[in-house]
Amino acid sequence: RVPLHAVISPLPPNPTNIMADDEEPQFEQANAGSSLDYPQQASACRKGGFLLIKGHPCKIVDMSTSKTGKHGHAKCKFTGTDIFDGSKHEMIESSTHNVTIPNVSRVELSLLDIDDEGFMSLMDDGGNTRDDLKVPDTEAGQEITKLHESGEQLKVTILKSMGKEMAIDVKKEAE
Repeated sequence: RVPLHAVISPLPPNPTNIMADDEEPQFEQANAGSSLDYPQQASACRKGGFLLIKGHPCKIVDMSTSKTGKHGHAKCKFTGTDIFDGSKHEMIESSTHNVTIPNVSRVELSLLDIDDEGFMSLMDDGGNTRDDLKVPDTEAGQEITKLHESGEQLKVTILKSMGKEMAIDVKKEAE
């Protein structure tokens, strides 16, 4: 018989997997911790809130919770309208499961001009300008064009979610 300690011997330390003290961890990107979406329990969602349904950021217009049988789980049924194109979407999820909530932000920018291709020249309160947003093909877009042509000073509301941006409202700027 061979003694056990003779068969199992500790391996010598491997210098390639020892991290040096001066080595810093590498991070791919720095975006101030913001993300496009976050998880939330389905039962915590409310009418008027936002929800990602089949990849569409939606505003919840109707929500109902149904109890199921003896060993089943309660289900939440959501009906929402896409915040960009107004299309209707539905989803059913167990109330204890997580659903995806889009981060939605809105910002008001001053309209400086609209070029020949329909791009708006917008300025924020800090004086920074951008020319990458087109006048949308919506009622709000028609209103923006009409008020701009009348020579009014305008504030345009921009809605941003899931990497998409769109002008959703316009109002006359207070003098």
